[in-house]
Amino acid sequence: MKKWQAFTLSALAVLVIFFTIPIVGFKSASCNIKNRQTENIPRYSYLIWNLYSPLQYKSSSTPPSAAHSLAKMIETNSEVSAASIPVWSVSLEAPNYPKETFPDGIPVLFHFDGFSGEVAEMNTINHYIGMYPMERGAQLEMSLMAYIFLFTTLVMILYLYVKSRKSWILMLLPALLPVGFLVDFAAWLYWFGHNMQEWGAFKIKPFMPTVFGDGKVAQFTTHSYPSIGFYLLLLISALCVLAIFSKLKETRL
Repeated sequence: MKKWQAFTLSALAVLVIFFTIPIVGFKSASCNIKNRQTENIPRYSYLIWNLYSPLQYKSSSTPPSAAHSLAKMIETNSEVSAASIPVWSVSLEAPNYPKETFPDGIPVLFHFDGFSGEVAEMNTINHYIGMYPMERGAQLEMSLMAYIFLFTTLVMILYLYVKSRKSWILMLLPALLPVGFLVDFAAWLYWFGHNMQEWGAFKIKPFMPTVFGDGKVAQFTTHSYPSIGFYLLLLISALCVLAIFSKLKETRL
């Protein structure tokens, strides 16, 4: 096996295992749960969610007995998270949430296709300051994620068979996934911070929420850092770049 093929296959494996399979496999289930049509959830979606469940943060309100079973999560009306790997983590420290309960603040994790963590609690805090609930953001992007990752997977497979020197163009999409996520994430944070509503009990001026690092919003302290999924995206990107240069070097010989 040639080096560029090894790099490509490695990147493809990480992409498919941690992103494509859970995003594509859980897409219809997520819609059915949202629309309360759980009888239409495919059996394979249960298997996928249960398989990836140990990698997900569960809300503190989730019964321990239901934490790793989608059927029990639905049965107990628990907050069902996205099945894919979380990409970014945001937590918020508030005076009314004791350190004993939430030592690192109220956590919410952002996935390509949804959220996990204390989503309901975070939305309550957002409402308090006049911010829209998180579900208002990136609706179009999330609805397209299954198709984007399926397409990305296919072009990476195609890259393995195309011999043209211009085939490196096929690897641009997977290589730029970390950048694409950060740009979209920052843009939506800006939108949320600059579309404050009058219903908030606590009035604050439009602001730019912290994208990376620690910040302050009114009496709340925020922490925003990459989660495991972002590091996997960086790994995919690095492997894609190595595959591109290795293949270009080979075709010059």
